Amino acid sequence: MLEDHTTTASSPTEWPTAYPQGYAVVDVETTGLARDDRIISAAVYRLDARGEVEDHWYTLVNPERDPGPVWIHGLTSDVLEGAPLFQEVAAEFAARLDGRVLVAHNAVFDWQMIAREYARAEREAPVRQRLCTIALSKELGLPLPNHKLESLAAHFGVVQQRAHHALDDARVLAEAFRPSLRAAAAGGVRLPLLECRPLTEWSDRPAPLIGRQASGSGGGYGSYRPGSWRPSRKRPACPHPNPGRYEDGKRLKQGMRVAFSGDTSVERELLEDRAAEAGLHVATSLSRLTSLLVTNDPDSGTSKVVKARQFGTPVVDEAAFGQLLRDVEPADE
Repeated sequence: MLEDHTTTASSPTEWPTAYPQGYAVVDVETTGLARDDRIISAAVYRLDARGEVEDHWYTLVNPERDPGPVWIHGLTSDVLEGAPLFQEVAAEFAARLDGRVLVAHNAVFDWQMIAREYARAEREAPVRQRLCTIALSKELGLPLPNHKLESLAAHFGVVQQRAHHALDDARVLAEAFRPSLRAAAAGGVRLPLLECRPLTEWSDRPAPLIGRQASGSGGGYGSYRPGSWRPSRKRPACPHPNPGRYEDGKRLKQGMRVAFSGDTSVERELLEDRAAEAGLHVATSLSRLTSLLVTNDPDSGTSKVVKARQFGTPVVDEAAFGQLLRDVEPADE
């Protein structure tokens, strides 16, 4: 169930001194995408400062609830029933992250899931920065058709063997990250590092049981009641005036009205919270005053996308929006 393998390899001699000293390439499989979903497997590839693999580790995790979309990750309740609880692997997981930059494909999702698990275990993950390989591929200008891991892997000739298996996804990402890191170093590219903030808001409000739990069909999870992150609340009004529309190539500015449309890889409320925390106005509808529409499907026929076309509202995808949130311009006070 727990695996630990160590390897060594050579590295190039020249390297930017400002780059991190080590990385933890992470992938987690989960019961879903919501705040009360759980990690069911996790893998970490530890890399040195130049992207060479030092070792890797993998574990299953008993989520104490229905495993969610088994048709995606392949992990059933029977498989997970004998797996360790997260609090039982938390120390080893932390040792793998300690002092390193967490690297993941759509890193905000992996980080949020990890941070929640540590919050539940009343601990804190020892990682202070993360790097999203989607953001890095954009910084490098890689000619990718989309932001899927399989596209990044294909670009670097990495063969994916078991998609949505945490260990193989982490391996694929580690192998694709190494040439990305080297290209960034060679080009003097500033790595898109973001701060990892521990999650502290937690409510013990019970959530309804699902799947096998709801039917009472065994599995040993019957007494579990998932917690819920941040009860519903009315978001306070944005304190900054609307400076107008976003212009391509420029920074977002506090007070800009941002709307979201369609499916997102990160839970919509998390994206909205990040936007609000950056000083943006999160709009529930789209009008001529909207500064920016965030959507991963600009060709869809949703009302917001249609109105954006009519009004000429700028449109960016989720990954680009994540990059823009890194450096929001202060409002004119």
